[in-house]
Amino acid sequence: MELINKYFPDITDEQRFRFGQLEDLYYYWNARVNVISRQDIETLYERHVLHSLGIAKVLQFKPGTSILDVGTGGGFPGIPLAILFPEAQFHLVDSIGKKIRVVEEIVQGLGLSNVKAEQVRAEKLDDSYEFVVSRAVTRITPFVGWVKRNISRNSFHTLRNGILYLKGGDLTEELSELKEKSRIYELSDYFEEEFFETKKVVYVPL
Repeated sequence: MELINKYFPDITDEQRFRFGQLEDLYYYWNARVNVISRQDIETLYERHVLHSLGIAKVLQFKPGTSILDVGTGGGFPGIPLAILFPEAQFHLVDSIGKKIRVVEEIVQGLGLSNVKAEQVRAEKLDDSYEFVVSRAVTRITPFVGWVKRNISRNSFHTLRNGILYLKGGDLTEELSELKEKSRIYELSDYFEEEFFETKKVVYVPL
């Protein structure tokens, strides 16, 4: 929790309480259904919660924004972002049912009313969203193909509607495959921990 307070000092007491609940909830459910590696569960706030909130350093979601989290796994980046932006709506999807069941239990445990979790492939979705978020579920070119038709034309943020994709490493080759324009935000510009040295948010306006 020290990391959350360090980088997001202006959160409300309710948000601080919910972020604080994440540790017990994830330790409990991860012991039953493994959604986070044992090594990573010990660094939950750095490698999962704060990493997810890197998107919030790039863009503040306005009230009424609809966000799709594709391949959410154990609920990242969707759940931390939903705590931070309670007036935005989040749809968390994954093709693996047991992961979605864990997400549903954690959402219920946190009392989050702005999150819907569903076992479904992104390609099957017909709804539209201002933004799609994800944490490196595949190479970015096929990912854009999955979700491009789901991006709403109703744009009301400083950034045009599109994809905010958490990725690590050298992305030169991968982004060269992409027909769409993209912009890279280095998370090391926002967070000083060593883990973030190679972590990025890739923004693809659509």
